[in-house]
Amino acid sequence: MTWMQVCVNGARGPADGTAVPLSPGALAGSAAGAVAAGAADVHVHPKAPCGRDTLSPRVLAATLAALRARLPASVRVGVTTGAWAEPDPAARLRRVRAWTVLPDHASVNWHEPGAEEIAAALLERGVGVEAGLWSGTDGAARFARSPLGPRVLRVLAEVTETDPAAAVRSARGLLSALGAAHGRPVLLHGEDAGAWPVLRLAGRLGLRTRVGLEDTLFLPDGRRAASNAELVGAGLTEWRTAREGGGRRRGMRCEGGSDGGE
Repeated sequence: MTWMQVCVNGARGPADGTAVPLSPGALAGSAAGAVAAGAADVHVHPKAPCGRDTLSPRVLAATLAALRARLPASVRVGVTTGAWAEPDPAARLRRVRAWTVLPDHASVNWHEPGAEEIAAALLERGVGVEAGLWSGTDGAARFARSPLGPRVLRVLAEVTETDPAAAVRSARGLLSALGAAHGRPVLLHGEDAGAWPVLRLAGRLGLRTRVGLEDTLFLPDGRRAASNAELVGAGLTEWRTAREGGGRRRGMRCEGGSDGGE
């Protein structure tokens, strides 16, 4: 069964085009369209009026209220806790502890200073934690040693290389480094030119994945995406096609065939 998260906007801003939603109302409308297109889960970056990511309790509350007013109750909504939104670890922790309206889950990048403390604070408040493990960082190694590992909601295997071939190699290396990942579900995704190759790899491996204007502004055929809904529709098709092809190749291998992979 396909499970896909939509990453609605990310750290992108006004310069990335009008399709990228920034205000609470725009985020809610875009997320609702993506869910109608098949997304099962939503990840957003709440924005200050200037378009910059923020962990402000006031902005978070307004964003979550708008989203939950438009989405089915079964759809979980998550937010970022990225260090770029609040570089000082102590200040970032104070922000999280000051949230008055809580998301269903929040991503924590394990290579960032203060990650363990942020994750612990979220778990104490009943917020699910997505452990963001970036390629090219020591995040996977830190997570492997973390006593919080068995308690996270899922692992986000985040491939930061954008060259298509390099992204796939990096994804395989990151998955190998994760090992059992404390037994938690793994969501694999890439970004920019690496987004679609890594999504197809997730399909072949039967892993959860995500797509949206945070990860890429373009459809698989190179056209600029008009919306998150369009990206989700294309992503589901790409994942299912890759999954079916992967199944056929595995069957061939069992009969003596070969699997060149991507």
